[in-house]
Amino acid sequence: MRYRLLLALALLVSGCSGQDVDQATPSTTPSAPVSTPTTTGLIPPGAPTEGTRPPTDSLPPAAEPQSAPAPPQPPPGRLIPVGSAPEGVVVDAVSRTVAVATRKPNQLVLINADTGEITGRTPLPGVARHLQLAKPGGPVLVPVESANALVRVELPGGRAESQIITGTVPHDASEAPNGTVFVANELGGTVTVLRGDDIVKVFTDSVQPAGMAPVGDRMGMLDVRKNDLTVYDAENLTIVGSTPAGDGPTHLVADKHGRYIAADTRGDAVRVFDTQPRQIAEIAQPGGPYGITYDPTRDRLWVASSGTNEVTGYDMAEPTPREVKRIATVQNPYTIGVDATTGRLFVAGVTAGVVQIIDPG
Repeated sequence: MRYRLLLALALLVSGCSGQDVDQATPSTTPSAPVSTPTTTGLIPPGAPTEGTRPPTDSLPPAAEPQSAPAPPQPPPGRLIPVGSAPEGVVVDAVSRTVAVATRKPNQLVLINADTGEITGRTPLPGVARHLQLAKPGGPVLVPVESANALVRVELPGGRAESQIITGTVPHDASEAPNGTVFVANELGGTVTVLRGDDIVKVFTDSVQPAGMAPVGDRMGMLDVRKNDLTVYDAENLTIVGSTPAGDGPTHLVADKHGRYIAADTRGDAVRVFDTQPRQIAEIAQPGGPYGITYDPTRDRLWVASSGTNEVTGYDMAEPTPREVKRIATVQNPYTIGVDATTGRLFVAGVTAGVVQIIDPG
């Protein structure tokens, strides 16, 4: 059975979320009552479920990025005006396309990775803050929070496919190598699993699921209320396990060595995990590390500090990140992407409405 966007269901979701996400401040986690039960209205009839949501009364609020003052000097690189509140950047080395989500209007802005020229703008049905590539060459996975839906956008042309309702406020989406897509429904406390356009399972073990990343047949997910990392089996669709992930993790990537790397925003640290999962390394990074991206060609991790307007580069040859570079950025660099061909960085400045293009050398 195929589950498509239905108007009646969308109205139901709007009532469940209790907030107009389109009016949210950039990067502010949509608020919800502390003891909000797992959303059931958005679990499609017949979809198998797994997991039990834990009590939430004693859990802390989700970590938020810091807000930095404007830089005293112009940052290096080029600044490309893209629109209001850009947040969510992904770079496709195959099509030479950068995609960034903006607001008012809600769009996916497409940029040529080599020239910096804006090549297209794809309208979105609501606010998006996380973007991922399904695979090299695209499409872009766009979880549209205020539409409660996942939208796939083709590259380089920017054609948007039909929306698929996934849950309450889908915040991040990630595709495993076998084509299985996991969607973290942040205010529903659910992770929806799709194969093609079909919803094949809904995990109900989380409180506020957020950043996601795949390692082989394992999918990692950060819960920003439980402050842990949960790993799912993308082939058998089971829960592998979970482990503490710091004081306030938000964003997750994976490296070519089969490790998960989390930005612990509240804990001012970068944490490294295996797929069991268990933490195997960490390094301190002041300033509220938030946006994170990984360059597999150079084995280079880049983490943006939201409160200090800079990105830090790490060599990932060993489990413990080794700092190799720091670069000044635009104000409030909440998301960052890297071109695996050239090593070029694309930093979204949420306050100035620009994408900063940096060649780190």
